[in-house]
Amino acid sequence: MLLTIDVGNTHTVLGLFDGEDIVEHWRISTDARRTADELAVLLQGLMGMHPLLGDELGDGIDGIAICATVPSVLHELREVTRRYYGDVPAVLVEPGVKTGVPILTDNPKEVGADRIINAVAAVELFGGPAIVVDFGTATTFDAVSARGEYVGGVIAPGIEISVEALGVKGAQLRKIEVARPRSVIGKNTVEAMQSGIVYGFAGQVDGVVGRMARELAEDPDDVTVIATGGLAPMVLGESSVIDEHEPWLTLVGLRLVYERNVSRM
Repeated sequence: MLLTIDVGNTHTVLGLFDGEDIVEHWRISTDARRTADELAVLLQGLMGMHPLLGDELGDGIDGIAICATVPSVLHELREVTRRYYGDVPAVLVEPGVKTGVPILTDNPKEVGADRIINAVAAVELFGGPAIVVDFGTATTFDAVSARGEYVGGVIAPGIEISVEALGVKGAQLRKIEVARPRSVIGKNTVEAMQSGIVYGFAGQVDGVVGRMARELAEDPDDVTVIATGGLAPMVLGESSVIDEHEPWLTLVGLRLVYERNVSRM
């Protein structure tokens, strides 16, 4: 069994693979203050409930793959693998790790590990050219060429950030549940805010993806648009450009990177 861990700024997603199949997954909050020991206890609690794993931490785990956008959490997870999974091969995505995807940006080291991992999975599952739209703390748009190269992307404020900003900065506004309203034209303040978020972000996706696709390929219709991230379902039904929804895209990418590196360890 392969344990994959994707640490985002807001949430951490964990997936358990049996071969190519994801058999279990969990989503927890990302807390940069957690120590390695606390993370180990958390992992034991989650995995101890799975029937395919043993009672002891590490029982049934044959490999670990990790990517993180929060350096302090990556440091603690590195310690977790050393102290509690010492005999298990572990791949932490960082400079020097083989991904199979060339990074054609001004400074490849600036590109978030999760964005590269998404590109790896997009190339493997759908080929290029492709655009990955990841609805996380930020909404990121990442472009992959027809030759499977990561060529760059776009970063915009995420849905939850926008909702929080409206609640904080708007004197007569408050934080709301992100949900699809009854209609585009809101009949009250909450519905008006929900409409702005859902349809506003759908419009943003359509506009940004359309511009990127025209730069990425001679025929924009050749570009496959893949949505992922926890809040993707809120926009899927309203966007006209999304072709595929792969909620576990990053975890699949981690599995692929693990397979490409473990034989070298």
